Amino acid sequence: MTRFADIALTAAAPLIWGSTYIVTTQMLPNLDPLTIAVLRALPAGLLLLLIVRDLPQGRWIGRMLVLGALNFALFWSLLFVAAYRLPGGVAAIMGALQPFIVIFAARVLLGTPIRALSVIAVTIGIGGVALLILTPAARLDMVGVAAGLLGSASMALGTVLSRKWKPPVSTLTFTAWQLTAGGLLLLPFLPLASTDWGTITPTNLMGLAYLGLIGAALTYLIWIRGIARLHPSAVSLLGFLSPFSATVLGWWILNEMLSLPQALGMIIVLASILLGQYALRKAQD
Repeated sequence: MTRFADIALTAAAPLIWGSTYIVTTQMLPNLDPLTIAVLRALPAGLLLLLIVRDLPQGRWIGRMLVLGALNFALFWSLLFVAAYRLPGGVAAIMGALQPFIVIFAARVLLGTPIRALSVIAVTIGIGGVALLILTPAARLDMVGVAAGLLGSASMALGTVLSRKWKPPVSTLTFTAWQLTAGGLLLLPFLPLASTDWGTITPTNLMGLAYLGLIGAALTYLIWIRGIARLHPSAVSLLGFLSPFSATVLGWWILNEMLSLPQALGMIIVLASILLGQYALRKAQD
């Protein structure tokens, strides 16, 4: 498969993640974030384990627990804290810092040089995301900001380590191990969740099935495959497509207004991704 095809396939993951907000608000309004996180990760991971019928051994057990924590348990927990304590736009901006962190994490862990054009592309992308989702009424909460920054750092470190710690197994098995580990790490905290399980409806089950099978199992399989075939910085830049997708879906499905700054933000986001991919391709030539 060509590099362009690899990028296009990997881009499908953040585009699908952009639908998470609509699914959660429209289909899971009576469920708390912790319950959603556990039911999103653990069933999907166990299902994939049933398919691959392979478990990590030796040092890979510890590594999968670390990756499961960074990519799922810690990341999702911190993401939800940020989402509850910050306006949606500010929380998304915190998440948009992830590609910036990946550049420096890849330098430390993989020895990848920091290239000025890549930094410029990420900076432009963050500006585009800001135009997409920030409003004049957005206010800061320092706990929320800290959670957003730590969540971005968690996912960024998990992205780089997923490249550094690639086990000698298929991408499907690697995804199954990480999802299961993340779900198991969250499971002990489930009694703290506020969800009344007696209120769960068929609509809830459909929403959870979508988030687990499509929004977790399928997308992280695509994402981890992309990390293995592309540079982590190239993959993380595609994360800008998530708020892009969320904005488009909000306009299309929820009839939300699309302003001129948002339209400009879309163009800037796409331009930053193209610039970042060009910078990395040029560095490899």
